[in-house]
Amino acid sequence: MFAAATLRPMGNSLRVLAALLAYPDARLREHFAEMRALLAADDAVPRSRCEELDALTVALERADPMETEAAYVEIFDRGRATSLHLFEHVHGDSRERGPAMIDLCRTYEAAGLFLAPAELPDYLPVVLEFVSTQPPREARAFLAEIVHILNAIFGALCTRESAYASVLGALIELAGEKAQPIEPAADEALDESWVEPSVFAGCSAKGQAKPGQAQPIHVVRSVPATGSGANVLSGAAR
Repeated sequence: MFAAATLRPMGNSLRVLAALLAYPDARLREHFAEMRALLAADDAVPRSRCEELDALTVALERADPMETEAAYVEIFDRGRATSLHLFEHVHGDSRERGPAMIDLCRTYEAAGLFLAPAELPDYLPVVLEFVSTQPPREARAFLAEIVHILNAIFGALCTRESAYASVLGALIELAGEKAQPIEPAADEALDESWVEPSVFAGCSAKGQAKPGQAQPIHVVRSVPATGSGANVLSGAAR
């Protein structure tokens, strides 16, 4: 992720939460005890939530590594509802996603932070590493701007009864909000999402009316993908 940067108050907690949402490889598992100590010393996350996070790290330590890694992929890499790429929830696969990525990269670079190769700027652990370098007021304001997305992911994780929900709950509480899970929309099956529309389906292709039916027209104002900071990430969670 980012090269070492000066941490602000609350920064250690944000760094720990970022790490807990990363792929649980052998290198990460070596630092769970240190993470628990940092959370306790930072004293930014409510005690009850810290106990849940401690339980998560202990469970990850004790579980079979291959099962832990497979479970992570199943939770976060299969379906949009639990995606840790925030623009999945804001822009989906629309053409607005690319310019928004560029804007977010510029926000990081303006703060003197640069992404490692192959990392995407909207990946939640990366976003949290950036927020960890900001003063407390700005950090909370940034989290508050994306809290609707955090709540959506939190709700999806609660629905799956995943212990990772405690990480999202902690982030929401650091934003000064109450963790309130939003019931997620059902993910479309992968097989259906990749189906090509029939060439001669008339207006019966996905998202359109059947032949002979009126096709409603939705007029949407075009908004340039500009801005910085959390404004780039704002928008309705899909």
